[in-house]
Amino acid sequence: MGRGKIEIKRIENPTNRQVTYSKRRSGILKKAREIHVLCEAQIALVIFSSTGKMSEYISPSPGPSTLIGILDKYQKSSGKKLWDAKHEYLSSELDRIKKENDSMQIELRHLKGEDITSLNAKELIPIEEALLNGLSKVRDKKTDVWRMMKKNTALLEEENKRLSYHLHSLEIGGTDRDMENGYHQKGRDYPSQMPFTFRVQPIQPNLQANK
Repeated sequence: MGRGKIEIKRIENPTNRQVTYSKRRSGILKKAREIHVLCEAQIALVIFSSTGKMSEYISPSPGPSTLIGILDKYQKSSGKKLWDAKHEYLSSELDRIKKENDSMQIELRHLKGEDITSLNAKELIPIEEALLNGLSKVRDKKTDVWRMMKKNTALLEEENKRLSYHLHSLEIGGTDRDMENGYHQKGRDYPSQMPFTFRVQPIQPNLQANK
């Protein structure tokens, strides 16, 4: 008795659906590898699960060994344009950036005074205004820098004066203490130099008594 025909429909049970997906995905990838080895077929296989997880198989060399390479070959063989919209956008964006860069290079040369012989008076006016505006900003910045330098110099001079005064005060205080210590030292040494006390005694004390 042969097997009954299995109806192909969505598997409602999430667990069974995931198990079936894993088994069949592995089978498809295995078949893709086999057909490449047996027949030298160029294969690009991409699978997305219901959760968005991607699996792929790209046949190795010879031939295109990347998905882009195989898709380019598909595009040429089928005549279907896969990249036109993207390529057109990238090409137009590249052209726009190139034009902007060329324009900026020309403007920079004009601001440096180069390639201006062919310009008329109307074209020279915005260049002159840009230069004057830039010169004004440079002068303002230069003034700010000089003002800050002058302020810092004044602060340094004031700090130097304060430190010099403090150092001078310390030196004067040290001299006064040295003089005071010397005075006390001499006072302590003075009695040792005169160990005896003298009193004037009358030579003949009885003379006054006899008178």
